[in-house]
Amino acid sequence: MTLDFLAPLYPWTKALHLLSVFAWMAGLFYLPRLYVYHSQVPPGDPRSETFKVMERRLLRGIMNPAMIAAYVFGISLVLTPGIVDWRAGWWHGKLTGIVAMTVVHHDLAAALKRFAADQRPRSERAWRILNEVPTLFLILIVVMVIVKPF
Repeated sequence: MTLDFLAPLYPWTKALHLLSVFAWMAGLFYLPRLYVYHSQVPPGDPRSETFKVMERRLLRGIMNPAMIAAYVFGISLVLTPGIVDWRAGWWHGKLTGIVAMTVVHHDLAAALKRFAADQRPRSERAWRILNEVPTLFLILIVVMVIVKPF
């Protein structure tokens, strides 16, 4: 089966992939910050209930669809003939970053369920630290794709 039909779609696929990644990253940056603030209020407080709604809408309405779209468009890019030189090593680094960001995403989703049950899965400090982790993976991915150091 030939995938040559993907070649003329490449600029659009790349643009849609980047837009999806931007939306996903925005959520990965913002949800842990919401958890920082949520950790500061006691269970049952009206503010806690507001955070639950905000967190759920962010995860389900933006982050999950953006992650799925990023994967769909990213896989389409990888399948476009002539785009990836599989002999190069940079794509291993990018794939590592993608897997790591996906793990963070799923960890945040699991925490959402615990917050919804009025639990506090981590300390405020832990959420502040976790808030910075997606940036490290983003740096890894961008360097691998743009610089292609190996």
